[in-house]
Amino acid sequence: MNENAHTSARCRRLTGCALTGVLVYLPVLAQTSLGADLASGPVQKQDLNITAIAIFIVFVLSTLGITFWAAKRVHSRRDFLVAGGEITPFQNGLAIAGDFMSAATFLGITGALYFNGVDAYILGVGIMVSWPIIMMVIAERFRNLGRYTFIDVVSYRLAQKPMRIMASCVSLGIVLFYLMAQMVGAGTLIQILFGLDYFWAVIIVGFLMVIYVTFGGMIATTWVQIIKAGLLLLGGSYLAFALLGHFNFSPHDMLLTATQAHPQGNAFLEPGGWWLGDSISVITVGLTMMFGVMGLPHILMRFFTVKDAAAARASVFVATTIMSYFYILILIIGIGAVALLWGDTTYLDASGKLAGGANMVAIHLSHILGGDLMLGFMAAVSFATILAVVAGLTLSGAATIAHDLYAHAFHHGEISGEVEIKVTRYSTITIGLLAIAFGMAFEGQNVAVTAGFALALAASVNCPIIFLAIYWSGLTTRGAVVAGYAGLALSATLIILSPGVMVAILGYDTALFPYTYPTIIAMPFTLITAWVVSRLDNSARADQDRTGFTEQYVRSETGIGVPDGQG
Repeated sequence: MNENAHTSARCRRLTGCALTGVLVYLPVLAQTSLGADLASGPVQKQDLNITAIAIFIVFVLSTLGITFWAAKRVHSRRDFLVAGGEITPFQNGLAIAGDFMSAATFLGITGALYFNGVDAYILGVGIMVSWPIIMMVIAERFRNLGRYTFIDVVSYRLAQKPMRIMASCVSLGIVLFYLMAQMVGAGTLIQILFGLDYFWAVIIVGFLMVIYVTFGGMIATTWVQIIKAGLLLLGGSYLAFALLGHFNFSPHDMLLTATQAHPQGNAFLEPGGWWLGDSISVITVGLTMMFGVMGLPHILMRFFTVKDAAAARASVFVATTIMSYFYILILIIGIGAVALLWGDTTYLDASGKLAGGANMVAIHLSHILGGDLMLGFMAAVSFATILAVVAGLTLSGAATIAHDLYAHAFHHGEISGEVEIKVTRYSTITIGLLAIAFGMAFEGQNVAVTAGFALALAASVNCPIIFLAIYWSGLTTRGAVVAGYAGLALSATLIILSPGVMVAILGYDTALFPYTYPTIIAMPFTLITAWVVSRLDNSARADQDRTGFTEQYVRSETGIGVPDGQG
């Protein structure tokens, strides 16, 4: 059998695997890779993209109009924080999918596939694995136990003040680190796509996210996500179908052409090279992706925007379906781009490298398949995705400050809804200013580690505490609080000692901790610490914590006890 026959056979095998196995696919680590590629040094500012700016202005005006409409519908704390529980499962599922169908997914993962081949699939395996788990073991119970934030759930039967303070520290750490990565990535990305100065890009993103959240709350944030998700699905569908149409809708021909064009040849379709055979790295990445999603505050908050537990579960099903379709598009675009783009000197810079870096693969492909109009459209949608993500993060952080800390930890829940809304709005403005300050302070820096830290923190601390609080009757306040702080400290220490900080930022030749993510050590450590401390806890509070589990379990499973109109 000749070489072309070998390649053809591999293409057929990959085609079959891709069409049946792509549902275990892609995004959050992409947010890290995007931050790394875009925010690791100076970038070349592009010419002003008038088409992209015009399309983006239309998007901004539309979403500001929605914010004005949403502001008129905000009459209570519940309306502001969770849209009154009136979001439909389809709308909520589309908004959840919008949180993950980000610029990082679209640009970062296509670039990873383009340069590294099928090995890039590992970046998203954990993400899609997590959603069925969320649907089956978290969504309904969250909706029955909580009202506004995930901290309502973990503190349901435990002592309110220490639990809310501990969980708020972790939650705000996740939000702020994510925002830092998003703002720096946004400023650099817009330099490349729009030709705008970094300063103005950061100011625009910060200003708009504050407007969306301060005036429109969860209603405006949800509709911004829905519109952004729809636009990204539209653009991604066009690129994928146009790309397949170029090869007469034959995935086999597209993959065959890609392997012939790529320098790796047949190895482009073979796993194992990118990760250098390090199975521990693969495992810790998978754990971080899978369990990190279950601990992200802005994702968990969305379960409270629907009317009941069944709607929460339906939302996850809708989100999983939409994301699965989108990641099929990403697969086609990322690998198929090799067939059209590789070696095209039109899109190379003076040094012979791809102009704009790895994250520009999808943008250059947009120009090939749709000219300046499609290039402008996809650039504008990429900017819009950043706005939607930071709006959700900001609302989550503001709700933590106002609802969990100010209202419950410090005032024992004895403040009015009007006061809580006012504090939430002040918190939104504060977080927006902090995000802008972070964006300015870390311009040109490699902030990939901050996004990785956010995910690792969610997986290593939030996820274990959530599972134990819902399912283990033996968890006590002391066990949860000690484990939370200990897991936070260990995660932070291992991140600092990892290659992402010691090598990439501090300049050491080697790192004391060999893996980028601490999850493989920190997550079991948090679980074991919570178990040991809870088992040794013989206090009166511990007896109360254990006794309260039965009522919590009945409510989480049946919804009995949920106030009318809130579950």
